[in-house]
This record gives sequence, C-alpha cells and structure tokens, in this order.
Amino acid sequence: MALLEVAGIGKSFGSTAVLRDISFTLDQGEAIAIIGSSGSGKTTLLRCLNFLETADTGSITVGGETLWSAADARTQSEAAIRKKRLHFGLVFQNFNLFPQYTALQNVMLAGQLLAKERPDYKQHKKEILAEIEAHARQLLDDMGLSDRAGHYPHQLSGGQQQRVAIARALALKPDILCFDEPTSALDPELTGEVLRVLRDLAAHKTTMIIVTHEMKFARDVADHILFMDGGVVVEQGPAKEVIDHPKEERTRQFLASYGK
Repeated sequence: MALLEVAGIGKSFGSTAVLRDISFTLDQGEAIAIIGSSGSGKTTLLRCLNFLETADTGSITVGGETLWSAADARTQSEAAIRKKRLHFGLVFQNFNLFPQYTALQNVMLAGQLLAKERPDYKQHKKEILAEIEAHARQLLDDMGLSDRAGHYPHQLSGGQQQRVAIARALALKPDILCFDEPTSALDPELTGEVLRVLRDLAAHKTTMIIVTHEMKFARDVADHILFMDGGVVVEQGPAKEVIDHPKEERTRQFLASYGK
C-alpha cells in the first residue's frame, strides 16, 4: 500500500479550473518531483495536500486513512483539519519564518503550541519543553546551523533561512515533507546549500514531494516525476525516464526550454 494516494483532485477558482483530475501515489521513503511551467497548478496542488486550499473533487489518503474526500468535505471541523495537516510538512519558497523569533524559536514554536494540548502538559511542562528544545537544536545541527540558533531571520542569509524553514517543517515529524520551489528565491550559490540538504534528506529516505525548476536535481534525486501543464498531469514516471526519454510532445517541449 502506498503511503500517499491522491485520487481525482480538482480545484477551480471561480470559472478557472486550476487542477483537473490529479492522481498519483507515493511510497514510504520515496521522493517525487513536480515540474511544469509557472501557472500549471503545482503550488495549488501542494496547498490542497496541506489543507491550505480545499479541493473541489477527489480524495487524499495517507497510510490507508482517507484524510479528505469531496464527499465529506463539509463535515470536517477546523480542529480536525489542523490535526490532519500534521501528516504533511510544508516548506515555502519565501521561507515564511517569524521575524520576531530566533532560528531556534522558529523551529520550536509549533511543537510548543501542540504540547499545550497534552493532558500532562502542566504536570511535566519543564521536561516537555526541554525535549522540544533538544530536538530543535538537533535539527538545526543537522542543517549545519547550530551556531545560528540565536540569530533572527534578518541576520541569516537566504540559504540559512530556508534551512531553518526545513528544520521547522521536520520538527513535527511529518509523514511527508513538501517543498514549494525551495530554491526559487535564492541566488545560485545559496541554491547549492539548500539542494545539498535535500539530497541528504533523499539519501536518508525522507518521503518528499518537491515542486522544482531544478531539472538536473529532479532527475538525479527524485524517484518519480510528475509533469504538469494547464492543471493536468501530462506525464509521470521514473525520474530518469521522464527527463531523458519523455513520451509526450508537451513534456519534450518543456524540457527543451530548460536545456536539460
């Protein structure tokens, strides 16, 4: 059984259909890269998976549990949706760090808020917070940022901010880590920093969905590729096969424009 099953996802804004019948699966420990031109629906798909947008049709299943389906969408409370979001971690292209908090505080924040809902929080508050901090420090160390824990976002480079954002997404131990063009806001030198982190995550079998314009990275790191155009999946398959031997003419045109 696949860890993630996405079936028939559709989304419209007014009369504009942004996603049409998007379906794919993702196994535990695999990475899937979503490629396509700007406006093809890639970011909207990620937002639907993370419940930041509500799809109009289809279903989302994680670990055999249907988290969302169009049939029962109206019956889901906001509290239930917040809980289901925990299956996914989302790293935005523009970092979205809280400027008033240090790197360490940014990584700890979600865990601290969730901890307050634990029935034993008041009784074991000190131990729980110490555990959250230790985990956050370890994540920053994994990102090569242990010496930046006390720095605020404005004191960090773009690459460092994105690595803090990745640590923040990992802090809640999501089943699936999602990246929305994680290098698009970075210059080439800083792009390399972030891609190295993603390569390391892939090597450690972190389950990931990566929207990217980095074709060489997608070919070498992802297990599978989805090519989207006009809100539909034009082609999908093993990464090297799609990049090196695309079957669809539209895929070939797109890859030629990136000089693969």
